[in-house]
Amino acid sequence: MQRVYDFFRRHPTGVDSFWAVVLLLACAAWAVEDPRPSGAAKLAAIPMSLALAAVVALRRRMPERMLLVAIATGLAQLVFNVESNPGDAAFLVIIYTCASNGERWASRLALLAGLAAAPLSMVRWPPHERGTTIWTTLFQTILLTVIFACSWVVGDRLRTRRAYYAQLEERAARQHREREAQSKAAVAAERARIARELHDVVAHNVSVMVVQADGAAYVLDAAPDQAKQALETISSTGRQALAEMRRLLGLLRAGDDAGGEYVPQPGVDQLADLIDQVRGAGLPVRFEVAGEARPLSSGVELTAYRIVQEALTNVRKHGGDGASAKVMLDFGDAELDLLIEDDGRGAGQELLAHGGRDGLGQGLIGMRERIGMIGGTLDAGPRPGGGFRISAVLPLKTGR
Repeated sequence: MQRVYDFFRRHPTGVDSFWAVVLLLACAAWAVEDPRPSGAAKLAAIPMSLALAAVVALRRRMPERMLLVAIATGLAQLVFNVESNPGDAAFLVIIYTCASNGERWASRLALLAGLAAAPLSMVRWPPHERGTTIWTTLFQTILLTVIFACSWVVGDRLRTRRAYYAQLEERAARQHREREAQSKAAVAAERARIARELHDVVAHNVSVMVVQADGAAYVLDAAPDQAKQALETISSTGRQALAEMRRLLGLLRAGDDAGGEYVPQPGVDQLADLIDQVRGAGLPVRFEVAGEARPLSSGVELTAYRIVQEALTNVRKHGGDGASAKVMLDFGDAELDLLIEDDGRGAGQELLAHGGRDGLGQGLIGMRERIGMIGGTLDAGPRPGGGFRISAVLPLKTGR
């Protein structure tokens, strides 16, 4: 049954042509069996029957044109006195088709023509049977008018239903596109977050290990104790890096049943250990805290730590020999002020704004992303008199 239905849907003109042939046969039977029409009327009925059959056959391909053909044929029936016959069923078909598929003007015109068809027919060919009263004629006129009106209503209802389903499909497609866009944005945001964390963890700890390894190689023969201390620093730094990497992997595997090893996120309280580690790597750092220290949200804690970590890493990378740094924290009433500056060589403005090849400058970009997520501000650039300065303002209440 479904195959038959699919065949009809694929060949609508063929189906309509079949019914047009049936209509022609019905018109031929009427012309032969009904003795009332005169010879001239029967002769005129031939082209009209052909025209109405064409209306049925081509109604879905060109509904507006077939409506005009049907109206012209109906007027010709009135003029040439061709009484109502089976071919007039084409009027119901074209009214339904224009209401469901035609242009709006064609739908309205089809309704008006359908409402006028029955009264004009009754006036042109009033009933001749005995006992027919004006009330019977009026009832028949109303009944035929209702039939034509119902044909239009069914077609218009189908148009409305089709438009409703099309709207639902368009809305579903739009929601699907929006969900895809949101998923892509979420994936991009998560990738950026993971990239920031990996950069901060790897860049800082590896740079410390490289500096200590170079120092150990330099003093290995002359000062074995210093070389041993440098190796111990490399070992502790590596363990710290592994612990933070496990924390990241634990976050990524949060949905797995196997779980992961979690390590607390670093915060302001760990800044002293971070600075001691940097000092141990050979970079003099002055650390000052102003205001009353108090617990902060986890987002602010991690952002403050990562900014200081990245800034000191950049000093070791770009500051050059003999550079020193200063880190200042100022706890205000509503915000935390961070100032990290050094007296080294600094970095170019282009690297600051856009980053560079091989990951250079990506830490500063990550700083901006981190601070933007909690609603803070960042000012980074060359320091007057040489060196580099990073000033950040972190709101203590992020609203997140």
